[in-house]
Amino acid sequence: MSATTSRGALRLAATLLTASVALYMALVAFGNITDFGTNREFVRHVLAMDTTFGDEDLMWRAITNEGVQDAAYVAIIVWETAAALVLVYGTWLWTRPDPARARRVSTYGLLMVMLLFGAGFTAIGGEWFAMWQSEDWNGLDAALRVFVLSGVVLLVVHLPVTHAARDDAR
Repeated sequence: MSATTSRGALRLAATLLTASVALYMALVAFGNITDFGTNREFVRHVLAMDTTFGDEDLMWRAITNEGVQDAAYVAIIVWETAAALVLVYGTWLWTRPDPARARRVSTYGLLMVMLLFGAGFTAIGGEWFAMWQSEDWNGLDAALRVFVLSGVVLLVVHLPVTHAARDDAR
């Protein structure tokens, strides 16, 4: 396989994987916008901690004000939408002759997704609001899947083309 083929295959992989995460985030945002109530209830229950063990040492963390809960949910949707748009732009850039810019923009979008699902859902939702204690409102498995997927895509986006080309030349 030639260096050009390796470079082309790696760019194709980065393009398609970035596009996959962009599509996922766009569908998540679209679903949250068009079916606002379903995941709003999820956010409300997580923040209210009303399905956790009810440990009084933790319950002071609960946010029960519906206005604050809804504001948090809208912020999540805005972040999801922004991440989707950044990733769509990154995908488009992969089709252009500037892979450095495509890599940079894709990295920003993927990090946005990883922050939302890692820091937001896993750390804040899972630990601070004890979502792990809830049998009904626990999104940790889904958050982990998206976090890992985005991390894998981030690694592919940053694979050095020169090493792949050198290995194929052997």
